[in-house]
Amino acid sequence: MNRPALIVLSLALVGCQTPQAPPPAKPVPLSSVFRLAKLEEIDSAIGQAIAAGKAPGAVVRIESGRAVYQKTFGDKAAKPERSPMTADTIFDAASLTKVIATAPAIALLIEQGKLGLDDRVEKWIPDFKKNGKGAVTIRHLLTHTSGLRPGLSLRPEWSGVASAIEKAKAESLTEQPDNKFIYSDINFILLGEIIQQLTGQRLEDFTRESVFQPLGMKDTVYLPSPNLRYRTAPTKWWNGKMQRGTPNNPICRRTGGVHGHAGMFTTAADLARYCRMILNKGELDGFRFIQPETIRLMTSVQSPSEVESLRGLGWDIESSYSSQRGEIFPIGGFGHLSLIHI
Repeated sequence: MNRPALIVLSLALVGCQTPQAPPPAKPVPLSSVFRLAKLEEIDSAIGQAIAAGKAPGAVVRIESGRAVYQKTFGDKAAKPERSPMTADTIFDAASLTKVIATAPAIALLIEQGKLGLDDRVEKWIPDFKKNGKGAVTIRHLLTHTSGLRPGLSLRPEWSGVASAIEKAKAESLTEQPDNKFIYSDINFILLGEIIQQLTGQRLEDFTRESVFQPLGMKDTVYLPSPNLRYRTAPTKWWNGKMQRGTPNNPICRRTGGVHGHAGMFTTAADLARYCRMILNKGELDGFRFIQPETIRLMTSVQSPSEVESLRGLGWDIESSYSSQRGEIFPIGGFGHLSLIHI
């Protein structure tokens, strides 16, 4: 029997930090920025997790100002053949797709005046309002307060993007909008479809041209090409074969690998570039990607006051999904967690 493993991809950011500059050619001494004893604790915790079989390996990258701590651990693949972890390993980003691809794409369209936060989903997805969903808006989808359940049913068997969208349109609400936080992949499946309907482009093309390429995220893609797959960490045993470049998410596997909720692949270095842009209030290496006001909108509380969980536009601020904050990061930071069970 194949031993299960758990891959954890987590982003935790503190919005009140000073702007982050790109790392200089000459590294900053770690001891001048980081507490080396704490870095050793991180190393030890990861080593213990690998020894316990919770993951085959890891890449850790921590930035503070111009200082960068990056280290690799263990293997990127244990089966069918062992392969050592490398700093440029490409990972299935799973639910980080929501905040790295879909949320910024939606934010850009809002900033351009092509989409409104309080537009009803029905405006962009015909027939969505059936079964009492007429009041659901873009804001509800982004904050997971739409009332839609967590995910689409996998039974009976079905496949194809069109089927996924039809199933999402046929969903009924479990709660009225604005009443409860329910983390839902369906919300971001719908947002991905709205991006395609509005732009006339495939989601993988629009996010590549409008988000990944402008930010210099050279290894961040949907559907990794064959020449990238040797760097890709395997995702899942499926049909008797270990998959590389195929998303672990079952909806993605049934529908070609591209959705608003999952399917993106990336590296630690590319994620660092994206985070640096967020903490720089929309600017990276002198390039203005998005306006500071839009970043504030994305990373501040946008969920209704009646809902106890605090969410930004895609980002988690304080909810049952806030484990990436640990016990130290205060409310005021923001992040997102992604778990992949193999």
